[in-house]
Amino acid sequence: MADLESFREETRRWLVANAPDLMSTPPAEDDLCWGGRKAQYPADVKRWLDACAERGFTAPLWPTEYGGGGLSKAEAKVLTEEMRTLRLRPPLVGFGLTMIGPLLLQEGTEALKQEHLPKITRGEIRWCQGYSEPGSGSDLASLQTKAVRDGDVYVLNGQKVWTSYADRADWMFVLVRTDAEAPKHQGITFLLMDMTTPGVSVQPIKLISGTSPFCETFLSDVRVPVGNVVGEVNKGWGVAKALLGHERTMIADVFKERDDKKRTLDLARKYLPSDDGRLGDAAIRERLTQLEADQACFDLTLQRSRESMKAGHKPGPETSIFKYYGTELNKRRRDLLMSITGPQSLGWDGPGFEDDEIKRTRDWLRSRGNSIEGGTSEIQLNIIAKRVLGLPD
Repeated sequence: MADLESFREETRRWLVANAPDLMSTPPAEDDLCWGGRKAQYPADVKRWLDACAERGFTAPLWPTEYGGGGLSKAEAKVLTEEMRTLRLRPPLVGFGLTMIGPLLLQEGTEALKQEHLPKITRGEIRWCQGYSEPGSGSDLASLQTKAVRDGDVYVLNGQKVWTSYADRADWMFVLVRTDAEAPKHQGITFLLMDMTTPGVSVQPIKLISGTSPFCETFLSDVRVPVGNVVGEVNKGWGVAKALLGHERTMIADVFKERDDKKRTLDLARKYLPSDDGRLGDAAIRERLTQLEADQACFDLTLQRSRESMKAGHKPGPETSIFKYYGTELNKRRRDLLMSITGPQSLGWDGPGFEDDEIKRTRDWLRSRGNSIEGGTSEIQLNIIAKRVLGLPD
């Protein structure tokens, strides 16, 4: 315990000495540091990333030989607590840290770990995910993107869709069909692909919110080294499911980083004032109280799951519960914000609306996609029914 307190004091001193002032201010979504070759960030953001990467604080639990901090679970918890106390931004976010990195630690060859993990922790490479296809969304195992062996490479042809931030990514982890005659859950291989490879093209998809986080990705005779296979050839479905567990936990957890109880309550007090200090709408008070109680319970459940994964347990079908409940909570919060702001939630552009009101409207529209991305809510409910509750078909 004394050693842990010493670690806490040392960590606090280091954070105070090394965190630029900008890092203690709440970031907008575009201000978060995703890293990558295409990224351009303010000097303070880059300085914070480099300082934390050198100390291993971008991936504190990863082994030091891969650029991580090599911290124990208790030490990593202390680091999180101290960063939260100082209200510091994370030095790095992205699919490298939350999805492909953890998967490579579990399933990757030593060569793949050495090649990719240090670049992830230093923020040098940004990753995207090549799973869904125009005809293979919820039924992902029906994917048709082909990979044909040609000596020491696979030649890829096909199309991926809803590829988040593919236009900003450097590498993609992609599912391909390497055996067209095998049953659909077999004959699939998990590959790592450099997005600068000839034959890769990307087209953003504009959403009703006015933004374009999703893309279509087209693959035409793209040559990927055989050494970039993760797991076994034709057995990539099991690898894909393992990564989906990380993804669904990440999706469930990400929204509470964007909104918290204080911001929602402050907004309610602004739009629904009263003389007695309470919110001026009893129905809104009830909805807000219920939402925050549900969020607190959900956060504790997610924390138990994270502690289990830190102990070495792979994520299981319970991640479908996290994904479903987390996205439903976010949609409820967005709906509540629209109810709080009333007519001021109708703004899209032009005079009469503040910038934050317009953003709130667009965020509400964006949240409609939460029940689709990362596996539809209907698919999650089927998984929960069959694999968690053990209900018959």
